[in-house]
Amino acid sequence: MMTMIKTVADRKKLPSRREPYWDRVEAGCFVGFRKLDDGTGTWIARWRTDDGTQKYHALGSYPNYDDAARAAREWFEQCKGGSLEVVDVAEACKRYVEDRRREKGDATAKDADGRFKRLVYENKFGRIKLPALRTAHVTDWRNAQVDVDDEEDDPDAERRAKDSANRNLATLKAALNLAYRMGLVSSTAQWDRVEAFKGVAKRRDVSLTMLDRKKLIAAASPDLTVFLRAMLLTGCRPGELATCDVGDLDPAGLLTVVGKTGRRTIPLSPQALALLKTCADERESDEPLLTRSGVRWTRFEWRDAFQEARKSAGLPEGVVMYSLRHVAISEMLVAGMDPMTVAKIAGTSIEMISRHYGHLIREKVVAQLAKVQVI
Repeated sequence: MMTMIKTVADRKKLPSRREPYWDRVEAGCFVGFRKLDDGTGTWIARWRTDDGTQKYHALGSYPNYDDAARAAREWFEQCKGGSLEVVDVAEACKRYVEDRRREKGDATAKDADGRFKRLVYENKFGRIKLPALRTAHVTDWRNAQVDVDDEEDDPDAERRAKDSANRNLATLKAALNLAYRMGLVSSTAQWDRVEAFKGVAKRRDVSLTMLDRKKLIAAASPDLTVFLRAMLLTGCRPGELATCDVGDLDPAGLLTVVGKTGRRTIPLSPQALALLKTCADERESDEPLLTRSGVRWTRFEWRDAFQEARKSAGLPEGVVMYSLRHVAISEMLVAGMDPMTVAKIAGTSIEMISRHYGHLIREKVVAQLAKVQVI
C-alpha cells in the first residue's frame, strides 16, 4: 500500500517505524521514506529485478522528495545498466589501477596508483559515491591542485601546476569512464564537462646569457647585487636565502637553508663561501645573512627591486628572481655535475631535474660520447 510521502506535511503525519513508506516511481522502481523516532527520516530506493527479487539502496538524508527521487532514479539507471553495486570515487580508481595492471602492466598501474594515492584515496573527494559525483566536485578537485606558493616568484610554477593537474585529470577521467563501462554509474556527463587547463603543456624557456647576467647585476643596487650573486652561486630559492641567519653559515663551507622541501645543508663553492662570509661579517648568529639597508629582505622588496633592475638592464618581462635559480641549476648540469647531486643542492627531485633540464643532460652526454673513440 502506497503512502503519501512527497511533502513535508505528509511525512510529519506518519508514525515512526523501521519499515519505509513507499512511493512508486515507475514499474519496479520505488522510493521509500523511513520515519525515525525523532521526527526526521532517511530515504531508500528499491529495485525489482527481472526474476522478481527486490534490491535496496540507502540514499541517505535529503531535505525533500524531489532530491531523493532524483538520486533514486540515478541508481535505477545504473541498475538497468547491469550493476546494483554503489562504489565511491576511490574504489573506482582502485579498480582502474587493477585494470591497467592486467591490460598494460605494472608500470602503467604504478603511475595511476601514485596519482590516486596523492589525490584521491585519503581525500574527501575519494569518498564521494559515483551517483552523487557532480561537475563541481571534479572541478574543485582539479583546481585545488593549482596551489602555487607565491613566495617562489616563479613565472613557470603555475603553468607547471596546471600541466600536472591536467595529467591527473586525464587519469581520473579514465578511471571514471571505466566505472561507467562497468555499469557502476549511469552517465559520464558530470566529468565530461570538466575541461583541462588550456595552453599549459609547453614550458617557458627563460634563459639568461652571461652578458644578460652581467647587465642585470650592473643595474642592481649594491644590496640586490649580493642577493643576485648568492642565488647564482647557490641555486637556492630567493625565499630560502632571505630567511637565512648568520648562524646558518658554516665557515667550513656549508649553508643550511629552510624551504618548501624542508631543511637542508648544502656545500658552497669557494666563491659562494667568500661572498656569504663577507655578508656575515662579525654580526650575531641570529641576524639575517642577506640584508637590504641592514634589515632582512621581504618578498615584495626583492620582487620590486629586481623588476627595476630588469627594466634598466633591458631584459624581458618573463625574467624574475626565480630565473636565476634556473640559471644556476643549468650551469651546474652543463659543468658536468651529476643530476642527483644537483637535485640535493637545489632541494628538488631527480624527476624534476630530468623533466625540466633533461635536454642539458643529454647534450652533455652527447658531447662526452663524441670524445670516446672506439673505432
